[in-house]
Amino acid sequence: MATTDRQATTLALAHALSAAERGLAVIPLSRTKLPALRSPHRDEPAAPHREAPGPAGRDTSAPAPHDTPEPPPQPSPRSPASPPASPLSPPPPCHGECGRFGHGVYDASTDPDRIRALFAAAPWATGYGIACGLPPHHLIGVDLDTKSGTDSSAALRELALRHLFTIPATVVVLTPSGGRHLWLSGPPDVVVPNSAGRLAPGIDIRGAGGYLVGPGSRTDQGVYATAPGTAHLAPAACPPALLRLLLPPPRTYHPTPTSAGDHGQGLVQFVLAAHEGQRNTRLFWAACRAYEDGIGPALVAPLVDAALNTGLTEREARATIASAARMTGHRP
Repeated sequence: MATTDRQATTLALAHALSAAERGLAVIPLSRTKLPALRSPHRDEPAAPHREAPGPAGRDTSAPAPHDTPEPPPQPSPRSPASPPASPLSPPPPCHGECGRFGHGVYDASTDPDRIRALFAAAPWATGYGIACGLPPHHLIGVDLDTKSGTDSSAALRELALRHLFTIPATVVVLTPSGGRHLWLSGPPDVVVPNSAGRLAPGIDIRGAGGYLVGPGSRTDQGVYATAPGTAHLAPAACPPALLRLLLPPPRTYHPTPTSAGDHGQGLVQFVLAAHEGQRNTRLFWAACRAYEDGIGPALVAPLVDAALNTGLTEREARATIASAARMTGHRP
């Protein structure tokens, strides 16, 4: 007999509560694998006199089904010492400080009462997401995708041989498309960023600010299930050699031309300080300031390097900077 949505919601809640008992913070998901609760800020009035679209480059370092979307960036005349706050700028992102539900992974909790309240607010939820990067497990998800047409499992084996590490016995979740999610545990003092295909084609990483679809979730594609023999396991420690590959490279700085001076360095630092959900916004704003101040061409390379260190890809960074150049009347 087919499972009704109400039954699917009841099952998802039961699985989510079971995961919470293991110390995994959860949120309800819809059949599309997106957070089931819409943002309480979505219908709030937009900033007045908005004149320009956001940058062309979309932040795909953490694929859309696993991250809360970033707001479209807008230029602002303020200095890089403080985030944009003019009428042209979006309001500062809320990560749940308002006390309402609907902040994606920032709603994640291990508290049974809060989890029941989340599902009660989203009776259409048919699955749940498990937040990565949070204590006690500091979960890292290695997503071996099959949609890219590449053999992601073979790519991971090749990386393991080349860098001399072994994937330990750990929780493995089978996806409806034939892929696998490997659950690993990271050190408490290390922040692993989300990435898509950076490690190898078909291998996506879920880290801080991302989430994994939990086993037992029902989606439009099918049901996620724990691989046989792994349900009783705890997330195994991520091998140090693999962990080094997952972290962004050490920060390197291009010497800023004299003409850019301290202001140029300030813009670069402003981008480097971006957190998850701010990367495109800060890069677009800094690039706009650079072109308006006549140092745009000189800062392209430093701004791209800074963006790479925050987790954006080079293509995304250059597209965002080119959008800022066009916005300010310059040729990219």
